[in-house]
Amino acid sequence: MLDIATAYNKYKFLGNDFLTWIWFLIETDDNISSLLGLKETVTLEIGNSIVLENKLGDKSKEKISIKGDQAGLEEGTTALKKGAFVTQINLICKINEDEYKFTIKGESLNLTGLKTPKTDLSKNEDEIEGLVLEKSFLCFKIFEVIDTLFLKYIEQRTQDDWNIKGLQDIKNWIGSF
Repeated sequence: MLDIATAYNKYKFLGNDFLTWIWFLIETDDNISSLLGLKETVTLEIGNSIVLENKLGDKSKEKISIKGDQAGLEEGTTALKKGAFVTQINLICKINEDEYKFTIKGESLNLTGLKTPKTDLSKNEDEIEGLVLEKSFLCFKIFEVIDTLFLKYIEQRTQDDWNIKGLQDIKNWIGSF
């Protein structure tokens, strides 16, 4: 059994690799719903920030942060060409008509700043329990989408043909900029 620190250091690249794969998926796959196999219609788009990191040969790191609602991703695509990975990404996920906004951090896969669709905020104390349950349900829906995406990523990543097909598709996408 791997020590927790050893396992962390051995597999910490997976989160950043996953976020880079999500960006690839957003840019190249029109039908994320079919990939997820969920009944709802799911769409993803990049929100207002993305952070990339490139490890340089001398143990130093180059960090590229792109922020703003109208920010272009040209610097990010250039960083990808230089070998960078996405370390944090802000996403907008639409499930049917409901819109969720959140940020995922690659190192820990933590979701931060989750904004769920608005719920009816009545002041009646009898309805507070229902509001809490509804908000919890909305949170679980987005967790289901991200968990399913990660499972699909891992399934593809562990296939024998990953280096031939999956990785090559991403390299071709990066090369197309």
